[in-house]
Amino acid sequence: MSSSQTLEPKLKALQCHFTWDVEPHRSKLLHLRDLMKDISTEEGNFWLGPIYNLQGFIHYKLGSTEEALSSFNQATKTFQQQKHADEGPWLTVNFGNLAWLHHLKGEDEKSQDYLSKVDALQKKKEELHPEVCAEKAWTLMKFDKEKKQQAAELFQRAIQMQPDVVEWQSSCAILGGEAFKDNLKKLNAEKLEILRSAKERDPGNLCIAALYLEARAANGELIQGEVRVLAEKLKEMPAGGYSGISPLLRLNRRFKPQDTAEEPADEALRQTQDRRSAAEVLAKKILFKGYKPDEREINEAISLWKEVMDADPGFSLQDQITLASIYAKVEVEKADRVYKELFKRDNLDPAEQQMLYNRYAKHIYFLRNEKVKSIEFHMKAAEIEVESNSRQSSITELEKTLKREKDPEMCRKIRELLTRLGKQPETKNQ
Repeated sequence: MSSSQTLEPKLKALQCHFTWDVEPHRSKLLHLRDLMKDISTEEGNFWLGPIYNLQGFIHYKLGSTEEALSSFNQATKTFQQQKHADEGPWLTVNFGNLAWLHHLKGEDEKSQDYLSKVDALQKKKEELHPEVCAEKAWTLMKFDKEKKQQAAELFQRAIQMQPDVVEWQSSCAILGGEAFKDNLKKLNAEKLEILRSAKERDPGNLCIAALYLEARAANGELIQGEVRVLAEKLKEMPAGGYSGISPLLRLNRRFKPQDTAEEPADEALRQTQDRRSAAEVLAKKILFKGYKPDEREINEAISLWKEVMDADPGFSLQDQITLASIYAKVEVEKADRVYKELFKRDNLDPAEQQMLYNRYAKHIYFLRNEKVKSIEFHMKAAEIEVESNSRQSSITELEKTLKREKDPEMCRKIRELLTRLGKQPETKNQ
């Protein structure tokens, strides 16, 4: 038996990114790569070690082995600096990643060294250490709905074992609040109290503050003044994931305040140092349902987004579609041209093809009123046998179409497709 074959069972038993069943498609990897760029990497960031670990895994999946090694090594240094110790259970995931990476590079001797380090850290402890639970939870919350549910359970498990870590409690509260973002009235008193308590424990966490305000607003409280205060605080914060900008925009849409949150949010945008962060915040604001941007905002967003894309050689389908969506606010023909170029690409993976078909179907439905062609592209997205948010979105649109469509031939095609996909199609006559 070769050394590689001997190592593999041990590697598969590790707790690390390579064994956590996260196999995102390229489009998701590119999105996560960009998200990790936006998250603050200042020394005071509690999650800096897990950020570098996730970056390393993403780099490996995108084919950059040396960048992956650099990120994993940076994670090691970060954990050691933050914990003021060379070794500890917080390095279990990191050493596991390094064991896997060296094995995949054909460096089995180095891989064995890290396996030995993991064994020494675990000290025959069968139960997951709370540090490992928390990092796994933090990582999984960046993925789909099913993974987020698993993340919430892992955070709860970590908190039960080590209840004094504020950041774990805050992340768990964010997951609970975000799960109800489409209908915050369903937040029961217990979960609302969890958000309130989390806000008190972690007053600097603007995402929790925004979610708590949003939940209170959904239950009829008047919170316009607090929205303005929160927006002022956003001026001093980086605009990366979980910064609070999304729930704040939802609050703006609900209250449409005059001279309240919008001006400070603009100021926060102008003060943002990272160009991608600035571009993403402005794009999110412009494309938010119900928001009516002015021409200055649209032109600024187009300019920023072009700068971001020119500076980043890595092709991101989501970036191109975002640019098309911004163009569509002022000149539909330019958006059409972006999509035309995207359809010429031959290097899209199945999930990216689904995203392209789904978003183009919506584009031509709402902006071109091409209903039949839109249905055809939703069918194209649904036919690709890869589970993704885009595919589910198209299937949902097809199910809605069945209930309102009058063309019997089109209804027949949709029903046949949904039946092949294992769905139970309903019609308006049933």
